[in-house]
Amino acid sequence: MKKCVLIISICTMGFAAVYGQGISSLQQRKLTNAILAISNLYVDTINDKKLVETAIESMLKDLDPHSSYIPKEEVERVNEPLEGSFEGVGIQFQLLEDTLLVVQTISNAPAEKVGVLAGDRIVYINDELVAGVKMQNSDIMKRLRGPKGTEVTVKIKRRGNKELLIFKIIRDKIPVYSIDAHYMIGKDIGYIKINNFGATTVEEFQKAFTELQKNGMTSLILSLQGNGGGYLNAAQDLADEFLGNNQLIVYTQGLNQPKSVMAATAKGRFESGKLIVLVDEYSASASEILSGAIQDWDRGIIVGRRTFGKGLVQRQLPLVDGSMLRLTTARYYTPTGRCIQKSYKDGVDKYERDILNRYNHGEFLHADSIHFPDSLRYQTLKLKRTVYGGGGIMPDIFVPIDTTSYTDYHRKIVNRGVLNKIVVQYNDNNRLLLKKKYPTFDKFRSGYQVEDALLEQIKQSADKEKITFDAVQFEKAKPLIKLQIKALVARDLWDNNQYYQIIDAENESLTKALEILRTPGAYEKILK
Repeated sequence: MKKCVLIISICTMGFAAVYGQGISSLQQRKLTNAILAISNLYVDTINDKKLVETAIESMLKDLDPHSSYIPKEEVERVNEPLEGSFEGVGIQFQLLEDTLLVVQTISNAPAEKVGVLAGDRIVYINDELVAGVKMQNSDIMKRLRGPKGTEVTVKIKRRGNKELLIFKIIRDKIPVYSIDAHYMIGKDIGYIKINNFGATTVEEFQKAFTELQKNGMTSLILSLQGNGGGYLNAAQDLADEFLGNNQLIVYTQGLNQPKSVMAATAKGRFESGKLIVLVDEYSASASEILSGAIQDWDRGIIVGRRTFGKGLVQRQLPLVDGSMLRLTTARYYTPTGRCIQKSYKDGVDKYERDILNRYNHGEFLHADSIHFPDSLRYQTLKLKRTVYGGGGIMPDIFVPIDTTSYTDYHRKIVNRGVLNKIVVQYNDNNRLLLKKKYPTFDKFRSGYQVEDALLEQIKQSADKEKITFDAVQFEKAKPLIKLQIKALVARDLWDNNQYYQIIDAENESLTKALEILRTPGAYEKILK
């Protein structure tokens, strides 16, 4: 698949020769003179790498909130979710009290193939002791990851075995999936949740879509909740699945970038049929391109809360030392001509507080707290419904956030890892018993209940973390805590599909979408 992120080599002739004279030659010489003066005349030894990186970061910060500098050592990690893979052994692990616990092995990855199991404890990596030693997650990943074809040896402690088990693992490409879950809801409604737009997103979608269609899907709910974006071309290709031949998907344009138009082809596999797209305040960029195109062509219904409001396109520009610039080069516009980029004229700090300001202003609870000027009013292309530009995509159906179960106590036990740690320990101690008692997910979903003893463990662990117990807040949050525990247990026993089938019971936007699809005439009434 082509990627929107264009890789452009920067050679020794410099930016000016390649890109023209955006900055005058006088100002370029001024910057060079300042660097030379500091390098040759400053009173103390300087860290030239840090000096240059600080200068680059300061320049970018003065441009827009999404242009950024990525150090060489960060480039690979930053690109992994978009590229769709990394190279390593393929395990999900958790550091529990200085013990490296294997939570899950990735299907068909090298670790699984040699026999590493969930619940194993890694004691040595290449003869280096990693158990009982203070290490960060990043330290472990550096030791387990490496180029495809290289070998890493791990020594593992497994329940029931007195001796350490030795596994030699040949590293390989490990997939990073952009689809979190896909499953049927009832007999004819399919659900697909996408977490970002990467190199493999469309391929993953087509596979999931085919499976759901075989199971009887006639209506689709596509969740872009929390999806921060990714490759522009991935959003374009996914929109092509829903729109008709030659229908405009998006166009981009910048001061130094000519207008570029992207339109749908005739290859879409779901150009008719009921479609609902779920969005929220963290749906951004490529998510907004897709939802904006669906809305502008009256192809489906957008349900949720106003999206983030990122309408800027970045190019990735490699620098000579392997570091990278992500530079904003254009704005994108939806088919009606809407630019949905929210204002950043008051600086990055205010821009980054926008979501919090929306919450404090009451926007997450009341749709009528959102006001768009008439100058941003547009009409959809088929039904002439009113939509607005500037500051994100406003959904067709607003769903307020449910704050009834959220408390400070709950937030702290989640953010400080207390809830996750206790559930990981619980799964480790009870995995075999749970699998025997609940051989199928249906039996687990209908029969499993969170025990009070597990809730007590969470309270005790929170106390050790200096989280003050609040009985009122705990009781208020208890239904949500129990739901999250059950979902995490399900993910350990199966995978993300089962996790989301549990946790989505409290997804208000999904509940609204199901109500629309199941109420005769409701879908058609909205799109009229």
